[in-house]
Formats: sequence, structure tokens, C-alpha cells
Amino acid sequence: MRIRASGCKDKPTVGTSLQLQLELQRNRVADEVSAITAVVRPILRGILSSLKAEVRDQAGGLEGLKLFMLARLRKAGDGDVGICFEYAVHDALTTGQATVTERVVDALRMCNVPGSQVASILFGAEKSGTKTLIATARQLLTPESLLLYGKQGRPAKLRNYIDRFAAAFRKPAVRNELPQSISGLWMADLFAGYRDTDRWIGTTLKINRDLLEGAKGLRLGIVPAFQGASDAIYRDVSKNLVVCPLPYDGSFMQIFYQAWEVVVQFLTKGDARVPSEVYLPRPASRQVARYLEDRRDHTVLAVIDALEPLAQPQLLESQQTAAPAPIISGTSAERATTSAVLAPIPRST
Repeated sequence: MRIRASGCKDKPTVGTSLQLQLELQRNRVADEVSAITAVVRPILRGILSSLKAEVRDQAGGLEGLKLFMLARLRKAGDGDVGICFEYAVHDALTTGQATVTERVVDALRMCNVPGSQVASILFGAEKSGTKTLIATARQLLTPESLLLYGKQGRPAKLRNYIDRFAAAFRKPAVRNELPQSISGLWMADLFAGYRDTDRWIGTTLKINRDLLEGAKGLRLGIVPAFQGASDAIYRDVSKNLVVCPLPYDGSFMQIFYQAWEVVVQFLTKGDARVPSEVYLPRPASRQVARYLEDRRDHTVLAVIDALEPLAQPQLLESQQTAAPAPIISGTSAERATTSAVLAPIPRST
């Protein structure tokens, strides 16, 4: 159990009003099959979204493309794993996976972001077309959604700038029209923050931590932990980022790469069927591949939905002392409102 005190910056003083937030681990960490299944879902969504729009549309579109067709349309690219990493971290924050949410909450505290109900808004740009997928974000963001960028002055209204960030990604000339304090936020991969306070910060994710770079307006960087080095959250002064490494052994990055292995081998070596044991030697990985093979004739989105009951359940239940009942983050309804702001960058052919 973790206990956090809010309402003061440093040590509490006489007369300070404290609000305690309790984070209780609701369940033990699930078995390996359930954990891999949980991360396979956002990886499938990331690969589906990374297909070129014209190719995807010919095969049934985002809603109608079947799983076995994903195996035939996908072409491996250097950026695939990075896109899927973004989706997986976003999904972990949305569904309350403790190994990610606890570390991101600590990083948000270092950025002085107030709140208790951690959330994520996925961001990117659709390279192959002009249509941006912002309808989902409109359900979450309000006129009072504030973008904290770490400088003195009034925080920006995030909803007012979403379209301009997307345009700035596609058209470099638009970047000069953004306020200097947030001019680099077109580089954000997601906005992390808190639903209850409606406060958000620009966040960049890199599967290769050597490629992590700062920009005006970006506050947080999420990367895999560096093997052999400390995985402590730290402030990189040169990049003006709080850097949040995600651990490997027995933690999120290990499960992510196992799930990535399942999906890639299933699609490339098995043609949407369970490949031979040499490609997936772990019994748990082969079991997840069987889940996929059993559903190969269904749409990718339907498969993602069908795997949800088999995935690792939420691990955290956030509870505030002032609340009459526990506040549980990441319900199915909430996930529907935070799935994406804009589609990620498709792989170039």
C-alpha cells in the first residue's frame, strides 16, 4: 500500500489540511498469460493504426479489417515497436497498471502537476491524410483543460491548441505561429495528467532512450530503463525533462517485449496462426498466440475487445479519505473516452 499526502509542497505544518490518497493493490500481479494478453491488445491497435490509410481502407478500413489480413498487409518498419510502445504505455495508464501508473504519478509530482486520477491522452499525427481523429479527445477535454508547460504565466487551454499541434506536425511553417512557450508540443506523443484536476503536461516516449530529446512545452520523457543503470526517475537539465524509466526484469518492459514477440511472430512466421515452437518457445506466449489464432477471422478491433476479459485486470484502487466510496480509475467507459487524440505516424513505405 502506498500513501500520498497532498495539499502541501514540503513537510506539513501546523494548520495544514492534508488529503490522503491510498493506492491499494487490488489483485496480485496476474499470471504470465494474462499479463502478456493485456499488452498484446494495445500492440495490435498500434500496428493497425500504423498501416497506410489507403491500404487499410482497401481491406475493410479501421473498423472492418480482419486479423488474418493484418498479417498480410503489415510490412515491418523501424518505427513499429516505438508506435506500439506509445500505445502500450497509454493503455497502461488508462487501465491503471500499477507498474506504470505508480512511476508516472511520481514523475508528475516532480513536475508539480496536482491531481489523483491519473489519465493519458494519446497524441500523434496522421501522415497519409489530412483528417485528424480528435472526436474522442473532445469527449474528455473541456474548455478548462489546462496545459502546464513549466514556465511562469497562465497555463494554456489544451483543447484550443490540439488542432494547431497536429497542423504544426504536418506543416513546419505553422510551428512559428504557436506561442513560444509551447512551440515544441507538436512533438508530444501523449499528454499525461489527472482527470480530476484537468491538468496535463506534454509527454514524449522513446523506445530508444538515446533518441530522447526535449522541446519547448514538453515536460516528461518516458523511456525503457537502461540495462545496468539505476531506474530512478530523474531530471535531465539539458533537455528540460523529467525522465521516467520503465523497468525490465519482472516488470512492464519485460512483458511488453514478450507481447511484441507474440504479435510479430504470429503475424510474420505464422500467417496469423500459431508459429512453430522455435519462434515462440515459451508456453505462455504460445497460449496467447492460440487466443489470436482462434479469432483470426474476426476484425482486429473485435479481437482487441474480446481479449479484454482474458487480460490482466486493474491492479490499483485509488481511495481518498474525503470520498464516500473508492474511486476506481480505468473502467471500460473511461477507456472509451481516452483512447486517442490523433492517429500515430504511419510507417513510410
